[in-house]
Amino acid sequence: MLDIRPFSSLGHANHGWLNARHHFSFAGYMDRHRMHWGRLRVWNDDRIEGGTGFGAHPHKDMEIITYVRTGAISHEDSLGNKGRTEAGDVQVMSAGSGIVHAEFNKETEDTTLFQIWIIPNETGGTPGWGTRPFPKDARNGRFVTLASGFRDDDALPIRAEARVLGATLKAGETLTFETRRGNFSYLVPATGSLEIEGKTVATRDGAALTDVERIVMTAKEDAEIVLVESGPLD
Repeated sequence: MLDIRPFSSLGHANHGWLNARHHFSFAGYMDRHRMHWGRLRVWNDDRIEGGTGFGAHPHKDMEIITYVRTGAISHEDSLGNKGRTEAGDVQVMSAGSGIVHAEFNKETEDTTLFQIWIIPNETGGTPGWGTRPFPKDARNGRFVTLASGFRDDDALPIRAEARVLGATLKAGETLTFETRRGNFSYLVPATGSLEIEGKTVATRDGAALTDVERIVMTAKEDAEIVLVESGPLD
């Protein structure tokens, strides 16, 4: 099964300082056919104006992964964590039993990012936060695991039966992702476009796949890809 969700069909909320597109139902956007994909609950495509951001607000029982596409995002939370995550890098917040955090774009330029929420295997637990760089040249022609609920070396840990992966492809290159029929995969080209099963997935479109054992993608132009693979939601 392949369901392509064009960028133009995504939920949209423009708050001026924040211009957001929603791949799944979120805040004022509701589509009963786009509530989740396996354990993937939220995929927001955000542009945050320079010098603005999200003030302190709470979360609990969610794994929140931020993939910075351009610019940088600065984080502060109630545990005392502080950090800055730059383009191409990733931060993970395990909200656990509860955490309050703020996210600001302290740069002079706009920041663009994907914010991805994954439903954890269990509720509660000690909250946590972490960030690390993932050089794009290390992903040339292959997937690198960025965050994982499994024992994947060098990936940021999450508490969910899921992985977040990134890859870069040159135009004309083909990449195969091996999965299981019972899993749910969702991918977005942050830049460029892909062909999957004879269909085009354009920049910032979503592609939802399940009931497959492998995903074969060919870059129609240079592409930067983010993919979430998860098990079913119990």
